[in-house]
Amino acid sequence: MRLTLLGTGDARQVPVYGCQCQACQAAHADPRLRRRPCSALVELDDQRWLIDSGLPDLTERFPPRSFNGILQTHYHADHAQGLLHLRWGQGLTIPVHGPVDSEGLSDLYKHPGILDFSQPFSPFEKRLFGELQVTALPLLHSKPTLGYLLEGGGRRMAYLTDTVGLPPDTMAFLQQQSLDVLILDCSMPPQPQTPRNHNDLNLALQIIEQLQPRQGVLTHVGHTLDAWMIEHAGALPGHVVMARDGMMV
Repeated sequence: MRLTLLGTGDARQVPVYGCQCQACQAAHADPRLRRRPCSALVELDDQRWLIDSGLPDLTERFPPRSFNGILQTHYHADHAQGLLHLRWGQGLTIPVHGPVDSEGLSDLYKHPGILDFSQPFSPFEKRLFGELQVTALPLLHSKPTLGYLLEGGGRRMAYLTDTVGLPPDTMAFLQQQSLDVLILDCSMPPQPQTPRNHNDLNLALQIIEQLQPRQGVLTHVGHTLDAWMIEHAGALPGHVVMARDGMMV
């Protein structure tokens, strides 16, 4: 099983429009430091599934029938805006498996085009796509949101974004797993109080300590965290890394 991080940024992405902080200036100077909308591609044998669809150029990146479908974490625009164009394709149907959300994004449910939203996940439901097993994990966010446990090829990865902490049931479930990799929301540097809608570094490292993955990968990163890391380059434990766009796990 291979997971490619297509984008690792928060809703503002990096560089932030109009910002002159150290991280945004560095990203302007070096395209490798840019962060696009948080998303991924998981591949195993003949299965290729997008995780989220916030990239606006999905139709250019992925030719028709080059992926099996989409595992949608939630329907905030930075995670789903690519669907607004993708839906107008022809000659195929693309399944979108995600949380039960009566609102979705904009008019996607009213005009789904080639997108099939008919099979949303129930909490902790498992589905098998070829040799890839996917389990839906409830998260804590301002909209109905799921993370995914991905199993196959002798590997077990959890992809958890967007969330602030973990619900007790999700934490208990994951503590029973032996995770090779945990890809985890970490949008901000350490905050003086518990953040409202996304993990800060303190909370992300606490979750990693509780779940004990072999490797932790921090994603959904904002420019303030990038700037903080420039000043605190050695702050992460040895088994935890900052994600980068294009990184393969």
